[in-house]
Amino acid sequence: MRFFQQVTVGSNTLAGSRSVGSPTLGDNVYVGAGAKVIGKVRVGSNVRIGANAVVVRDVPDNATVYAQSSMRVIEGPPQDNRFITFRDGAPYYFDDGKWMLVTDLNLGAPSGDASEH
Repeated sequence: MRFFQQVTVGSNTLAGSRSVGSPTLGDNVYVGAGAKVIGKVRVGSNVRIGANAVVVRDVPDNATVYAQSSMRVIEGPPQDNRFITFRDGAPYYFDDGKWMLVTDLNLGAPSGDASEH
């Protein structure tokens, strides 16, 4: 077997799930970076699982599994993906090499530059 970075081969322990249990992998299985094999599934021998694929059903011998291409699921306004942290009780985010005080989330914080932190 060959496993690359950030691979998960994991049990499903959620009550009521269809595939409670752990995966079984055959011989000569290649698992690409970021792939997930979850639950009581059987992965056959001589199988290739591509990068970022999610396997939740049995895979026959000599098969190839790959991830679907990305697709937009929900449309809406742009998301604010800043990581907000609190320093000295005030909210800050890191931008362009310096800490900036959050002034637009209505958190009651004063405005200004926090690069001195």
